[in-house]
Amino acid sequence: MRDAIARTRILVAGDVMLDRYWFGEVSRISPEAPVPVVHVTRNEDRIGGAGNVARNAAALGAQVTLLSVAGRDEAGLALRRLLDAEPFAVQLHEDPAYSTITKLRVIGRQQQLLRVDFETQPGHEVLAAKLEAFARLLAECDVVILSDYGKGGLTHVGRMIELARDAKKPILVDPKGDDWARYAGATLITPNRSEFREIAGGWKSERELADKAAEVRRKFRFDALLVTRSEEGMSLFDAEGAHHEATRAQEVFDVSGAGDTVIAALAVALGAGASSVEAMRLANRAAGIVVGKFGTAVATADEVFANSSTGGQP
Repeated sequence: MRDAIARTRILVAGDVMLDRYWFGEVSRISPEAPVPVVHVTRNEDRIGGAGNVARNAAALGAQVTLLSVAGRDEAGLALRRLLDAEPFAVQLHEDPAYSTITKLRVIGRQQQLLRVDFETQPGHEVLAAKLEAFARLLAECDVVILSDYGKGGLTHVGRMIELARDAKKPILVDPKGDDWARYAGATLITPNRSEFREIAGGWKSERELADKAAEVRRKFRFDALLVTRSEEGMSLFDAEGAHHEATRAQEVFDVSGAGDTVIAALAVALGAGASSVEAMRLANRAAGIVVGKFGTAVATADEVFANSSTGGQP
């Protein structure tokens, strides 16, 4: 499978962001308020959001293009420097009035103490330019990933899905919010357990879960739906029924960005010709690796295919 993945071309579009970490020591409580005082000793910037999806797809060996929006601010410059060092193509449309999405996490005693978000909505003109670029890039890809973090970068997601379907490209969506009508017609959607419950309601049995998944697929015309279920693994629902994979994580250190890994692994596997069940197994293995790492991280091809006795099959 690794040789086929190396030939697979993935287009990732969505909300790219800068993940900032401030690491420090905590030894006392502030006299000003009942909060810990963090003495920051080091900081680190990482690529987040749709950028982390692109990193994961590239780490598995695929050819990747990232399409997104950034501002003309300090965070945007830092993000561009990080992206310039990555082994994939980047089309980052610039909006001077836009604040580059930034998530600042303060870490003390190996725990996240605080997260501060900086963000604004991108303007109409830059989104229109991004949509035009998306239409042009479709011809050069095998699979499309739409990574929605609800920050405005996928305002035209319905039109993007129409264009990709007309071009006969599989479309994988990582959804956000409770308006899934905007994703109608996507090939595969990858909500986590709570996101799916928000749309479909709760369930008391696997049979009820499968029935709800079938109804959601019919309502929004999804070919398949994959629900990531934390410690319960993941479940794929398609025209052939329900398929389940138990969790692979040996030790969970940090689940942030695990959804990025899942959708990236699904896309590269499907682009390489794997069945949806084989793609789920690869995604499950990759997710089990990445949750054992800190922060937004990737699972490499060597890690995912290590100790495989089937010539690179997951």
